[in-house]
Amino acid sequence: MLRAWLTALAVLAGIGFSSAADSKSPLEHDKRWVEARNDLRQGKTAEAKTEFEELLKQYPNEPDLHLFVGMSLLRLRDPRAALSAIKKAIDIDPNHIEARTLLGYVELEVRGDADAAIKEYSKVIELRPDLPEAYSNLAVAQKKKGELNEAIVSLNKALERKPDFASAITTRGAIFAEQNKWADARRDFEAALKIDPQDQGALQGLARVLENDRDYAGAQRVLAQLNSRSPNFVYWLDWGRLGLIRFWWILLSIAIALALGGRFKKARTEANG
Repeated sequence: MLRAWLTALAVLAGIGFSSAADSKSPLEHDKRWVEARNDLRQGKTAEAKTEFEELLKQYPNEPDLHLFVGMSLLRLRDPRAALSAIKKAIDIDPNHIEARTLLGYVELEVRGDADAAIKEYSKVIELRPDLPEAYSNLAVAQKKKGELNEAIVSLNKALERKPDFASAITTRGAIFAEQNKWADARRDFEAALKIDPQDQGALQGLARVLENDRDYAGAQRVLAQLNSRSPNFVYWLDWGRLGLIRFWWILLSIAIALALGGRFKKARTEANG
């Protein structure tokens, strides 16, 4: 789980790098702010955290600083302290989109509290109803809670605002697969791959659909693609498992053919006396 939410944190950090601190903030004129964010981007997390904390001594009421301290703490694997820093940012600015988004993510992926995540993502939608990512985030929380139909509604809203939103299409495909709506799932996975051929979630989903359709060779080809791009022991195991299934079906077909052939030969012999 930790690797997954650290990966998502990188995306959130990317949002923060581009949008943090409005033009009225004194941080915009402080070179240390730029340097600290660059250090965080380059993976110098401990140094960045120290730099953000030094800036906080001078700017204690800047919510972006508390947010970036929270990001740094997450990367340093201290989610409890990170949560405190993120909530501090929201206390200062209740309408802080990035802080509420990150709080929702931590609530869902670290604390496992889908209801709290839904609350935060719903607030983000209230503040920014035009933001497709907000609906997609809400859908992920709804899916985890088991509210699959509600999640599809949220994803449809995300896609109304951003039709080429590949990850939202993939997530919807995964929900369709969970509902055993295999044709709809396949449509979404293939659509997502047309937008982003590297989408690992869509490739995994497509392999699952093909296996359900008993196209084991097709599923193996997709898993081979995944393995070539991102070697993973789980993908390799699935590839091998499908190979055994294909081999079993070949043996079964041969056995059936031999059995039928034997019966036919016996029947002819008996008929000819």
